[in-house]
Amino acid sequence: MASQNPPQSHFYDHLPFMANKLGGDGLIDELCNGFNLLKDSNKGVITFESLKMNSALLGLNGFSDEDLLSMLMEGDFDGDGALNQMEFCVLMFRLSPELMEGSKLWLEETLQHQF
Repeated sequence: MASQNPPQSHFYDHLPFMANKLGGDGLIDELCNGFNLLKDSNKGVITFESLKMNSALLGLNGFSDEDLLSMLMEGDFDGDGALNQMEFCVLMFRLSPELMEGSKLWLEETLQHQF
């Protein structure tokens, strides 16, 4: 499946702030809370319908159906048309260029100290 870039014109990247404030474990807890807000309670995954219905809770209310579907497809690694918790967390990190850059620098420092 070809990867599309999710819309970012309406997206404000809060993850770096949250990571600095909460630390790694706290950030993961908050991502899990976000997943739980967006998931379909019967299916246990984020579907297009549950994302559309609950997106305003995470400040995504300005996104069109096409934008939301694009985000869903971007994170759907197993191709089942929905996001499980791991896919959601990976997508949130991928949507945060600053956090990804910070993670890359941290990894490089760690590798330098190991070798």
